[in-house]
Amino acid sequence: MIVNLRVDHKIADIQSMENISKDMDELFGQLQEKYSINEYVEISTCNRKEYYINNDLISEDDELLSHENQSIIIEYGQSAVMHLLRMTSGLESMIVGEDQILGQVKDAKHKAVKNHHCGKSLDAVFTKAIHVGQVVRNKTNINKGAVSIGSAAIDLAEKHIGSLDDKSVLVIGAGKMGKLVAKALAEKNLNAIFVANRTYYVAVDLAKDLGGEAILFADLEEYLATADLVISATSAPHAIITKERLLGIDMDYENIMMVDIANPRDISDDVCELGVKSFNIDDLREIADANTQLRIKEFGEAENIINEEFILLKESFKIMEVDEILGNLRASMEEIRQRETQKASVKLADVDGSVKILDNLTNSIVNKIFYDISKNVKKAAKEENTDVMDAAEYIFNFN
Repeated sequence: MIVNLRVDHKIADIQSMENISKDMDELFGQLQEKYSINEYVEISTCNRKEYYINNDLISEDDELLSHENQSIIIEYGQSAVMHLLRMTSGLESMIVGEDQILGQVKDAKHKAVKNHHCGKSLDAVFTKAIHVGQVVRNKTNINKGAVSIGSAAIDLAEKHIGSLDDKSVLVIGAGKMGKLVAKALAEKNLNAIFVANRTYYVAVDLAKDLGGEAILFADLEEYLATADLVISATSAPHAIITKERLLGIDMDYENIMMVDIANPRDISDDVCELGVKSFNIDDLREIADANTQLRIKEFGEAENIINEEFILLKESFKIMEVDEILGNLRASMEEIRQRETQKASVKLADVDGSVKILDNLTNSIVNKIFYDISKNVKKAAKEENTDVMDAAEYIFNFN
């Protein structure tokens, strides 16, 4: 059974999400200890945290899953898979239609495969989900002209401080989210743009693309003092900009705006006590809602594609169920063929070329017999003909 544990922007603000994510990690750890889970994929982005688990021992009425934290969404089987298909299609994102989630899911699957905890079932589900996300984007306009979290952060900034023309902007973090911010900033007529990253050469590469300047992380205070806008998107596990840190800088607190699009957050709440205009992912909801309204008409077509692909996925799983039966049958038939061929070969040893002829003959016979059996069993699986499948499992059980 596939189980999905998640918390996302739909049910939690950024602070709650940070706390609930910790609870979810703890719950997953308990499930892993109890059921020896070795097939799972973890997805973690700025506005969601999810686990996909495949384990046939887990029961829906397990006391661990009646978790006291009601903000953890728990779904099973088809519901869990449908959520994943919707997510890769961009329908579950805060910024509907954004493309980043597709890359994030690909990365999560790749990491699980690399670490040897993405088994056959989850591999099939995630491969299908990625395919669905691509098909939806190719066949609908769900992502045409769509904003990203990065460009939404720029829109938010302009809403509060006006045009960014001739402004000085500091981008902290040169990862994927930082690059999205940079892409949006590239269209602005800025006075200066500075990029800071813990790995300096990464900041250099991004700054070069922007025509900006890379700075050392150690020099952050100097550039915070002169920035009009700061956008932070690092993967740091704790806040990197705090009231205490800003107090040590000679700067005009009331004339700087900070937008934090990291999770966990990069900027602590107490900077507002200094008069700093500080915003985070929660503040992007208004822009996200406007973006959603522009794409409402694409939802129906996207949903149709998802439903069609889900049917195909269910059929492939039905085939997977009988593959083991057919594999055992094929192996048993091959063992019999080789044994009988060897016996006959001894008797025909004095005939030139007889061994090869006999081997080809018996192999051809087995292939022809197995083809019809395989075709009929797979047809029964697709049609959910459990009587035939049960009979096949009983008849072909060679253990």
